[in-house]
Amino acid sequence: MKKIHRETLAIRGERVSSAYNEHAQALYLSSSFTFKTAQEAQELFLGERAGYTYSRTANPNVDAFAMRLASLEGAERGIATATGMAAIQAVFMSFMQAGDHLLASKSLFGSSIGLINTLHRYGIAVDFVNQNDLSQWQDKIRPNTKILFVENVSNPLCEIADLNSLANIAHQNNALLVVDNSFCTPVVQQPLLFGADLSVSSATKGIDGQGRVMGGAICGASALIDTVWGHIRTSGEVLSPFNAWVLSSGLETLFVRMEKQCANALELALWLQNQPQVEKVYYPFLPDFPQYELARKQQTMGGIVLSFAVVGGKDNAWKVVDNVELFSRTGNLGDVRSTITHPYTTTHARVDDKEKIACGITSNLLRLSVGLEHIDDLKDDLYNVLSKLD
Repeated sequence: MKKIHRETLAIRGERVSSAYNEHAQALYLSSSFTFKTAQEAQELFLGERAGYTYSRTANPNVDAFAMRLASLEGAERGIATATGMAAIQAVFMSFMQAGDHLLASKSLFGSSIGLINTLHRYGIAVDFVNQNDLSQWQDKIRPNTKILFVENVSNPLCEIADLNSLANIAHQNNALLVVDNSFCTPVVQQPLLFGADLSVSSATKGIDGQGRVMGGAICGASALIDTVWGHIRTSGEVLSPFNAWVLSSGLETLFVRMEKQCANALELALWLQNQPQVEKVYYPFLPDFPQYELARKQQTMGGIVLSFAVVGGKDNAWKVVDNVELFSRTGNLGDVRSTITHPYTTTHARVDDKEKIACGITSNLLRLSVGLEHIDDLKDDLYNVLSKLD
């Protein structure tokens, strides 16, 4: 066959079948696997024979999910983890040690910032820089910098990083560029195509798309994934077979979900710009978004997440959260059900107030993850609340 499109790979890509030749992906709920002989066991444990020994080191469902996702990311190989945060930690622990330096964007998910702020315990130095200011990345990089870490697009302000330029800065200094691709998924963005070395994801978000299970993934060159695998198999940050099975089914509908959800998000962002109670809307595919041209270069669509600031500060922001009827009040995103959250007091609650303000996360900011509901119903739900604000 000629080259298969990614939409087909999402459905027909890597899978494991049993002797029963089932049409759907089989579920392998087993903590361990048996051997026919002692010789076979030795070969399996030494890696001289392909196969499975123990689900902490490898499992058919986990492998199938990771390999299928890697094909969508344009990567040689992928590896799955228990959560997105486990994926980030595994990368940090695999490529850095005492005496090394991490250079990270200031515009990160609150838990990512919290994790990074613990690295000093292990003798790893950290600097945070403005995601959009390439001069800061260049000025802060050191001879011992091992990783440049960025979330693209950022949570919750949808800032865009110039991945090609950051990759050049990283590689000129013998460092890796690691991109958190959770907001976009490989449908909207393939970081490796723009020079990133590793793409990490919280599969809990858009890849699952139903808010059912947790999971994470890391995709990149085989040599890099081998290094991460050595850490994960020992640390136990592995994805469960059941969750991998669920996430594989999520991949099968990922393209159609993302296309519709991104279309809804763009329409809702344009509508919010015209509401008098809204001070500012943050969405990459809005023509007046500061990095609109860069977003159009790196992304196929604008994504499913947008943020907006309301008049009246935190009190009015909370009124919106408390009074919407269709939007689910939850910190999760990527679901087919639209969600709303107040980042200042939820996802970034543990971040210092001064740091939040410096990053543009104000008390009147709200984040929406746009789902598959009818767009007019979503507009009506927000209008009914916004129109009553003081």
